[in-house]
Amino acid sequence: MIRTAILFFAFFGGIGVTQAQTLTYGQNINLEQAKKVIAAAEAEARKNQWNMAIAVVDTGGNLVLFQRMDNTQIGSIEIAKGKASTANNFKRPSRALEEAIEKGGIGLRLLAVPGVFPLEGGELILLDGKIIGAIGVSGAQSTQDGQVARAGVSALSSK
Repeated sequence: MIRTAILFFAFFGGIGVTQAQTLTYGQNINLEQAKKVIAAAEAEARKNQWNMAIAVVDTGGNLVLFQRMDNTQIGSIEIAKGKASTANNFKRPSRALEEAIEKGGIGLRLLAVPGVFPLEGGELILLDGKIIGAIGVSGAQSTQDGQVARAGVSALSSK
């Protein structure tokens, strides 16, 4: 248990660990909320003329809603779902895992973890300070994917 805690801390270099540890899971995102998140994400993608795959998962990492815009590359389907699950399962944006790998060293061990998508574009969806699910976006550069995912998240946080 101590070894796992040390490895976990080393993976993330202390960045965002405290926040992730204090975040808890709440009620699952419902379909209406997921529709709002995807609509806002799609609006951001269209505004920038990016074709995107957009996935929303619940607190168990299960797909709630998925949308692939016309002409989006097929490979983005699994990536979007993977980014959403990664954010949800690790209680942090998927970018945090990307940053751990960028640092090298022990962070490279994340590459051996099955089902982890250490790429920007996965964001937590919070309601009343609790995780209700996550969004994952793929289709453009990962910084653009992240921009679209954050736009989706903002659909619930502003209400």
